[in-house]
Amino acid sequence: MESLSKNQALIFATGDIIIDEPDPHSFFEPSKGLLSSGDFVVGQIEVPHTDRGESVSTDVPAPPAPPENLAPLKDCGFNLCTTCGNHAHDNGVPGIVDTLDLLGKLGIAATGTGLNLKQAKTPAIVERKGIRVGLIGYNAVGPREGWATSQKAGVSYVQILTHHEPSPRATPGLAAKVYTFPEPDSVADMQADIRALRDQVDILLVALHKGMVHTHAELQMYERPLAHAAIDAGADAVIGHHAHILRGIEVYKGRPIYHNLGNFVCVTHALTPSGDNTPERMRWIEQRKKLFGFTPDPEMPFYAFNPESRKTILARMSATRDGIDEFGFVPCYINKQGAPEPLTDYEQAREIIDYVGQISEEEGLSIQMTWRGSWVQVTG
Repeated sequence: MESLSKNQALIFATGDIIIDEPDPHSFFEPSKGLLSSGDFVVGQIEVPHTDRGESVSTDVPAPPAPPENLAPLKDCGFNLCTTCGNHAHDNGVPGIVDTLDLLGKLGIAATGTGLNLKQAKTPAIVERKGIRVGLIGYNAVGPREGWATSQKAGVSYVQILTHHEPSPRATPGLAAKVYTFPEPDSVADMQADIRALRDQVDILLVALHKGMVHTHAELQMYERPLAHAAIDAGADAVIGHHAHILRGIEVYKGRPIYHNLGNFVCVTHALTPSGDNTPERMRWIEQRKKLFGFTPDPEMPFYAFNPESRKTILARMSATRDGIDEFGFVPCYINKQGAPEPLTDYEQAREIIDYVGQISEEEGLSIQMTWRGSWVQVTG
């Protein structure tokens, strides 16, 4: 990586993290050196890490991961994490409490879940090199039962409205057009949180759990307005999670929006048919093939995601106390062992760089990319 001045700090942000397999350190081995060179390393913890509680989800629940599997994060330099995913409440209060407790013991500041909405919205703040970075996160996909309230544990959230407009054609049964909108009062609440945090930090990051899962280059109607609202309120960068596949990058008012960072370490047998799967999970495995049109690689039973999602990135930003001064990404590829490998040689990285350019263009996002020796700088 390029050397930074003494006044600059290096920020990395990863895609979704699920560590639900044995030998958790092995999945971070190829990226550990690079990650630990960062001053701020941000992740999204996708499932609870607990050995307590029971499933409380009426959606497709994700099993909790072993508590000890979070240990590699400390070795890789993670110091900021969001926990506001759609599976955060799958094991109820024990899953939320235990995950936050474990992250705290590892020295990782977390935001996005809590015993009530106030706690869930409490930002994570870390200072390095005299620079204070604040992180706040919101769930924009549900399920509602996982939302926190003043008296209920859960996730911080932004409500998204969905409208189905019937086809005007004279053929009953044609597919309706789907419109999605951020609910105005909910967006106003998010913006108030961001404005309240703005004066407390030098760099303000907003993480949004948003988007359509598993599909190629598809931004939902609500995603860009929601991300723009965060920037308008004072965010220096927006980081997207949840889709489990990479989305394009946008530059809005000179600030980066990583619409979805896809997967980073995402290893679990939960989505692979086996003798002990629940009926609900087996139904989802079959539905997923029909809905999203992909078949997982049978040689990777611990990685039951769209094979295209193995093309991924690590967001890279450098910052001073005055803001983010340059941004872009490190191209990565998830190997057959499920470990993301940073590609710092241009010839190796070119396929991922071209892919980011392609999906950004397909999503109507206009960016310029410049190779900087071991990473890609993005400009508007």
